[in-house]
Amino acid sequence: MSSLVQSVDWLAIAPPTLAAVVGLVVLVADLFIGEDKKAVLGWVSVAGLAASALMLLPLRDGDRATFCLTGDAHACSYTADRFTLVIQFLVLGGALLAALLSVTALKDANKDLPEGEFWFLLLSSAAGAALLPASRDLATLIVALEVASLPAFALVGIKRGDKKSSEAALKFFLSSVTATAVSLMGVSFVYATTGSLYLTQIADKIQHVDGQFHTLAQAGVVLTLVGFAFKTAAVPFHFWVPDTYVGAPLPIAAYLSVVGKAVGFSGLILVTVVALPSYGDVWGPALAALAAFTMTVGNVGALRQQATRAYSAVRLLAWSSVGQAGYLLVPIASAAYSKDAERAIGSTVAYALMYAVVNLGAFAVAALVARTSPLNRISDYRGLYARSPLSALILGFFLLCLAGLPPGIIGLFAKVTVFAAAVDAGLGWLAVVMAVNVVIALFYYLQWTTLLFRAPEGESEKHRVPAPLTAAIALTAVLGIALSGAPQLVLRFSATGLF
Repeated sequence: MSSLVQSVDWLAIAPPTLAAVVGLVVLVADLFIGEDKKAVLGWVSVAGLAASALMLLPLRDGDRATFCLTGDAHACSYTADRFTLVIQFLVLGGALLAALLSVTALKDANKDLPEGEFWFLLLSSAAGAALLPASRDLATLIVALEVASLPAFALVGIKRGDKKSSEAALKFFLSSVTATAVSLMGVSFVYATTGSLYLTQIADKIQHVDGQFHTLAQAGVVLTLVGFAFKTAAVPFHFWVPDTYVGAPLPIAAYLSVVGKAVGFSGLILVTVVALPSYGDVWGPALAALAAFTMTVGNVGALRQQATRAYSAVRLLAWSSVGQAGYLLVPIASAAYSKDAERAIGSTVAYALMYAVVNLGAFAVAALVARTSPLNRISDYRGLYARSPLSALILGFFLLCLAGLPPGIIGLFAKVTVFAAAVDAGLGWLAVVMAVNVVIALFYYLQWTTLLFRAPEGESEKHRVPAPLTAAIALTAVLGIALSGAPQLVLRFSATGLF
């Protein structure tokens, strides 16, 4: 029997650990800081997330692993490889931008949001989200998923006295708990058939499962995927998304749309490609079907918002995020059929990086509009160019990126990469479904874009942009333009792979 005595590489675990430590510092400091100085907690949190992201730099040189069984150097609970670092960069960067949006939102909330609790919950969730891509055993994977999710429930319902917020949090919580319970059952089935929780050992042992346990193993594979499919907002686990995004504080909706998806798809990748590659005939068709249904339901749902005269921009972004989740699932499904699964997974990561930048940017401009139009309806964006020309141009650019149209070159190239992954894997029907959905999405993205440049109704009220909000918009704009000018910065992952 292998020894359970494990080594600890503190540098490897520094990014999620630092975020968690800063969260605890903020929670304790909140007890001793007066109400007039609570804003300091926000800037400490922003600095903590920035420092956590910077801790990724010393890890670039090579793979590092810790919490390993002494008898098996390949059986580790935490691995800081290339895949881990890229996803942790996405997660911590997304959390940092959400934190910048939150600084302004908390100031505008006029004490309706408890600052100390807010920052502690955001940092705790970010720490769990950063831990998940490094997890290499099912127990750590599930724990990281819950550490990322549980604070998010509280963040969604943190608005005091807001019925929509409370309802959204309850719906999010109940559906997530159900999905997690199903996943735990799947994990127990996988453990029962392999006798191990380590992903590398499962990958080896599950190929030699006794015939009478084969059905149990197949059921375990499918059930384990449910919890992560929920986090990606894959259909039919998507129903919580629109109400949750609308009911949550806007920065938290932005956080869930990017970091929540990163948690979900990175978990799916680890379970399928790392732990269960030999069961591709089970999870491949399941994820392909999920991808087709998810992108279709998401885009049709966004299209149906047009029927409501005063439909919400945040609700439209929520349905759009469901459709985008479908595109993210395509390369993961393709990995089951492809001879080069690493390149397929690289396509998902490249698309996720593009989506994170432009979607967070769109939410940042939405936060700007919400300062003068709290209902944040699409009609409130009419004539935005007259009120804030630069913000309108930036939002238009982000929407064109999501649509996959020039000058949003990175959006176009990312979609082509995902499309190519499906074609190379022989999933021609899925590529056709994706092409149809891209055309459907063009309608509502372009309609919103043209609205920005129409003549405003009534007098135009100029937007005053606070410094943190300016920083968030500027940072996402610079990244989006840089990626459109040099798309190879992220698209190279689809050529070289990540594992």
